[in-house]
Amino acid sequence: MAETRYVDRIDSVDAKVEALARARANGDHAIALALADSIKDGVRAEVAFASATPSDRDSDAHADWSPVSALPSQWHEWVAGWTHFRIVTVTEPQGLLRDHEPVDIEVVVPVPRSGSLARELRVARLVDTASGTSLGRVVSQVYGETRTRGPHPVRRAHLAWSVNLDASEQASFVILVGNPAAELPRDVTDLTVSGEGSALEIGNAHHVASLSAQMGQLERLRYRRGHGLELFAGGEGHGEPPHIDWAHDYLASDRFQKFRVTNWDACPNMEVIRGPVVTIVRRWGFPHSPLHPMFPASRMFVEVRYLFYAGVPYFLKDGRMEATRDFTLNYLRDDEWVFSGYAFTDQVWVDEDGVAHEGAVPPDHADRMWGVGFFHRDSQDAFVSLRLQHHLESAIPGSDLRQTVPAMRHADAPALHYPGHGQLWSRWALRDDPELLAGDRLVQRNAYLTAPYPPGDGASQLGDWVRRFRNPVVVSVQPSHDAGTVSTSTLLSGVIGTEATVPPGRLAMAGEEASCAVLKQAIWDALRDVRDDMFYTVNANLHGMGYVYDLRMPDGLASGRVEMTFTMPHRGRPMYRYLANPAVARLKQVPGVRGVTVAPVWDPPWTPDRMDDDAWQAMDFPVMPSGPHV
Repeated sequence: MAETRYVDRIDSVDAKVEALARARANGDHAIALALADSIKDGVRAEVAFASATPSDRDSDAHADWSPVSALPSQWHEWVAGWTHFRIVTVTEPQGLLRDHEPVDIEVVVPVPRSGSLARELRVARLVDTASGTSLGRVVSQVYGETRTRGPHPVRRAHLAWSVNLDASEQASFVILVGNPAAELPRDVTDLTVSGEGSALEIGNAHHVASLSAQMGQLERLRYRRGHGLELFAGGEGHGEPPHIDWAHDYLASDRFQKFRVTNWDACPNMEVIRGPVVTIVRRWGFPHSPLHPMFPASRMFVEVRYLFYAGVPYFLKDGRMEATRDFTLNYLRDDEWVFSGYAFTDQVWVDEDGVAHEGAVPPDHADRMWGVGFFHRDSQDAFVSLRLQHHLESAIPGSDLRQTVPAMRHADAPALHYPGHGQLWSRWALRDDPELLAGDRLVQRNAYLTAPYPPGDGASQLGDWVRRFRNPVVVSVQPSHDAGTVSTSTLLSGVIGTEATVPPGRLAMAGEEASCAVLKQAIWDALRDVRDDMFYTVNANLHGMGYVYDLRMPDGLASGRVEMTFTMPHRGRPMYRYLANPAVARLKQVPGVRGVTVAPVWDPPWTPDRMDDDAWQAMDFPVMPSGPHV
């Protein structure tokens, strides 16, 4: 049978499930295991295609951006090279100072206006000076870029940056896009990441977190102040590697055994997003039994995300635990930390009103705690968990089919001395043999604070942190207008308080300037001549397939030097020179190019979102994904 279409060239997940059933019935476990792996790959492919699905609003995305000609003429030279912009305002709502407050928004841009949001998006803050309103570039990060297919294709991505605001201050930012010559920013902040796989070390000016090489759980936390306190957990634990973060787990009914994410021999699924503003480590799967895989329960799904930010004395953890079938457990823990070495002298806790209290937790608040932690009265070292979200989303709330919804507990058992362990707290979110239904979902978000705890003022400052987390800055995207429909004064009304003044320098780096645009485009075009000839009958070229992340001209036109950031489609093809060497040879033929170097990378991983329409059509990939997706 000829394989001329995408559906002919693959075996669907449904077909693999049927084949798996046959293999098991025949007792051919080798084929069954291979099919199980292939089913997971098939689902990954479905996930990759899901982002191509158009949205009803895609056709309106062009109206969300204004031409840079609508900006004050004094700014035109500074923004030269970029074609469109939006205005975003950020407001401080609580009368608190905000230092390195993270801002994260979704950006949607029509494909004709941008070839790569990762390369092109820039953020500039409006700055009031004595002579007027100027612009200053802000370090930003683009992640999670996707691309739809269809009549009105768009690119979507997260855009993150940090803001510094005085109490009740409002700041305005210009978001710029649309520069084909743009290069990947190489911003440096105090946020650093090193390591591969789950063995990561992530730090900023306040602390350094070390993740387990085995399963990615937070293993150690070192403070970058004073004597450099290091929080760790020693001993033999329960047979798994020691770590300070022990959640998430649950005790099976009849108290037979615990299922724990810390029993993973490797992360079943893992995603890492690195950048100068935020690094995100996401892991998900089903907790393992201590006798894995002999008890391969898949009844409680767990997803965990660590979020580490630049410049702040805290990190976040999101958690989701979702029942995939009806079942009963004994109890469930979703926030548990253990510290050996007795680094702290006192405990602190936060009530439902956000007020911090020192000392033991009164019995009447045992199930109403929204923060817990420890501090040292002399060193001022502290570690506090602030609970920002913690609730149960019932699969069928209010239904006659369900008599009771399991009671969520916001309780901990903090202990400055716990024999055999050290210092710990443990939140038992569900207990007393709750009955869960498929679709019941426990959701949490915690902030873990490493800021100093000053004597006499620590509880008050902790209360300010609670207010800050519970009341984030307010982000408003200002409406934009097409060219010629509105005057500059109307467009920027309320944003520029005084006359615009010429900003110092320029937004563009050397290789992004207008003088490089023609050569840069010629280089990109030349990459279309370099094929990935593992696809024999179609033109799967480097440009169209999106294997090249960046073309950098660090000296502009002066030296003719080009730096190419390059990836391969997956780690099963690590010999990048197979394609990079022909690319270098072709680029050296472009007039004006006198040297080419290659920087191979795996981060971020390649996805089909990077492909242009010609490559997409050559592969006969679907425009509208078919079948179920996750």
